[in-house]
Amino acid sequence: NLKMGDKELEAAYKKFMVMGNSKATKMTGKNFAKCLKDCKVLGPKESTNSVDIIFSTLKPNSEKTIDFKQFKVGLEKVAAEKKINKEDVFNKVINGGGPVMVGVTKTSKSGGVEKMTDTSQYTGSHKERFGADGKGKGLDGRVDKVDASGYVGNYKGDGTYDQKVSK
Repeated sequence: NLKMGDKELEAAYKKFMVMGNSKATKMTGKNFAKCLKDCKVLGPKESTNSVDIIFSTLKPNSEKTIDFKQFKVGLEKVAAEKKINKEDVFNKVINGGGPVMVGVTKTSKSGGVEKMTDTSQYTGSHKERFGADGKGKGLDGRVDKVDASGYVGNYKGDGTYDQKVSK
């Protein structure tokens, strides 16, 4: 029973569904509200309270998420509540272009903070915490592995002694 436009609508549903959880198979209320805000169905100053109430009517009380069919019904209910054509709401969601990321940290070039935010410029032990691509190495970059070879930590000539001393 998928009509024309449902495929695009489902693609938009999937984009917002995985927001904040890449393994998600259904949409949360938070993402439903974000979808309506980011696709300009709700204005920036509009409260999401009515949307949250609509969301809770879409699913059984034990559930926390909605599937695509419930999502579509939800959009229809939002359209009815705001007294706008449901096709307009569908089109806004389809053409909304997916989640808008706000507050994602990028490398800052202003002032004297470039060295603090650009991992390629780190020096000393901090440099060891990031790979060549600037992604953190996690625990590997923070924990010193015990080297039981008998040499001091940063000694680079490990294994060269026997070659220097002739017997």
